[in-house]
Amino acid sequence: MRLDDLVAYLNEYLRVDEVEDYDRALNGLQVENSGEVRHAAVAVDACQAVIDQAAQLGADLLIVHHGLFWSGVQPVTGRAYRRLSALVRHDIALYSSHLPLDRHPQVGNNPVLARLIGVEVRGWWGEFRGSPLGVWGEVDVTREALGERIGAALGAAPMVIAGGPAKIHRVGIVTGAGGSLIGAAKDAGLDALVTGEGAHHTYHDAEELGVNVYYGGHYRTETVGVRALAEHVAERFQLPWSFIDHPTGL
Repeated sequence: MRLDDLVAYLNEYLRVDEVEDYDRALNGLQVENSGEVRHAAVAVDACQAVIDQAAQLGADLLIVHHGLFWSGVQPVTGRAYRRLSALVRHDIALYSSHLPLDRHPQVGNNPVLARLIGVEVRGWWGEFRGSPLGVWGEVDVTREALGERIGAALGAAPMVIAGGPAKIHRVGIVTGAGGSLIGAAKDAGLDALVTGEGAHHTYHDAEELGVNVYYGGHYRTETVGVRALAEHVAERFQLPWSFIDHPTGL
């Protein structure tokens, strides 16, 4: 199919022009190809290893959660040159979706992870630039049982800060680096926060504010959205796709 048609669909479906994001996210098409898409690859990060694997797979479109330009404007030398030249040399277009993918109600990282761990979503919480970012929902499980659900969904047991009640009823989910939202989780009346990672001091935040915190890994918690988006695009356009797994362990 035509790259322009797929990009137009993704922009509208993910609402890239409406969702507020970090200035350097540059959501949408970041690198063009010659105009056709026959095989899409999806991944969390637009790193060199992922780009090289996309080339090996024969993909002509790479869809990622973290794009190329987080460091801002810089000379096209060294690592920046190698990444861009590999994309151009192998005629691979690059499309990036950060917070629009986190927030999407059907394929977003936060709603998808909620569904995978059996949380019935009731609403949104955790603001970024005036817009809600995460989802919250209801469960009736023990602290240990929720950890087991998260481990089963992500393929590895989360780190658990047992700061809140032993029985959990209200859970908030913000994938990635959501450890700074423990205070907001407390204010929202949540018993637990499921996220990817947080700073050292967040252990004490959770303990003293009375919130259970589950750190499932920044990378692992953000694999679910790109997979769900790829499945949606494949079903709608009969487009073959591959998931490129390049875990950071973080």
